[in-house]
Amino acid sequence: MSDLPLSSLFKRALDTASRAVDLPTIADETQELIQSTVDDLITLRSRISELSLFSPNETLGDISSKDLVYLFVPFVNAQVQNRKRIIDREDRLEDIQRVLSYYRSFLSILETYEVVPEVEKTLYARQASSVNDPSKRRELKIKQYQKEKELKARIEALRKRRNQSRLDREPTNDFDLITSVLPQALSESASSKEEDSETENATRDTVLVLLRLFYARTHGDMDGLQQELELLKNAPPEPPRPSSSDPRQGKAKQSDDMWKLDAPRPTGGPDGKGPLLDSSGKPLRPFTILPSNAADRARLQAEVFRPDYRLPTMSIEEYLAIEQERGNVISGGGPASEAKPTTSEQLQLDSEMDGTAFGEEKAEEKRQKDESWARYTDAHPKGAGNTMNRG
Repeated sequence: MSDLPLSSLFKRALDTASRAVDLPTIADETQELIQSTVDDLITLRSRISELSLFSPNETLGDISSKDLVYLFVPFVNAQVQNRKRIIDREDRLEDIQRVLSYYRSFLSILETYEVVPEVEKTLYARQASSVNDPSKRRELKIKQYQKEKELKARIEALRKRRNQSRLDREPTNDFDLITSVLPQALSESASSKEEDSETENATRDTVLVLLRLFYARTHGDMDGLQQELELLKNAPPEPPRPSSSDPRQGKAKQSDDMWKLDAPRPTGGPDGKGPLLDSSGKPLRPFTILPSNAADRARLQAEVFRPDYRLPTMSIEEYLAIEQERGNVISGGGPASEAKPTTSEQLQLDSEMDGTAFGEEKAEEKRQKDESWARYTDAHPKGAGNTMNRG
């Protein structure tokens, strides 16, 4: 409807674009929303041109706060145009050129009215992809990211200052942010019908900071589109598509099927139960070779779904019992073994049992052991075996 107010027409286009943000681009519903938004934006641009809202002879101070929001129109047009479903490469090339023209128009009008400070112009004038030095490229990206983060924080502070929490819902994307600063949205969210000077100044500041934020994002989007444009231009030409009447098409398809790993196998008949081989010995349908013996076939069938590892043949308890019988299990140790006396200490204790035959036997055994040790020490003095390192 061309008789709608500018703010209502712009709001309808932004709401339609916002609904398509989270939808898949390839879906028909998304493309219908995008086309509806494009139609509204075409009408909006035409009416802005007829009303001569912007003139190169004016300055930023000459533009009213309610008209300032229409500087977003080229940016919105580029964002929506970039989401159109394109299949052919040539169509995509034309679409990228159209999106870039919208972005350039947006940057040009912001620079004409000096919306963006010179510091930010210098920061975003150099594309990160054109910097060859990795450290400098990383430093440039960090500075650009920090500036965008600073602008986002300022926008959030200004929204709280303007009491934007009274809106129906919080902005979730760029289109919602632009909607929140439209004249219609502001009149609905203000506590009175006429905004005071403080609210009007806060509104104008919000629009200007938001324009600077989209100025930064535009440079990043244009960098990505330029890279895509170079890839499409330097890509090899697409192979010609054979027509259905081309007799070579059938041979090419047979050749492709022959080299495919998942090429369809002949079934040998509609029911798959035809002959196995043709006259030349070529298989006509899949088959499996099995042994003639029924027992062997049953054994092979039972081994089909077995695990790919060896199953245990005995329990852990049975294995330990066998190892203990072989003498491979060491027993003892622990606190009980530490408190138990050694053989020499036990012999000393047994030899002290006077008045018993067992004690006398152990006393004699200890005496012989001591004499044997004395003879050994007499024959082998201390240090006699050390024949090295005598100094």
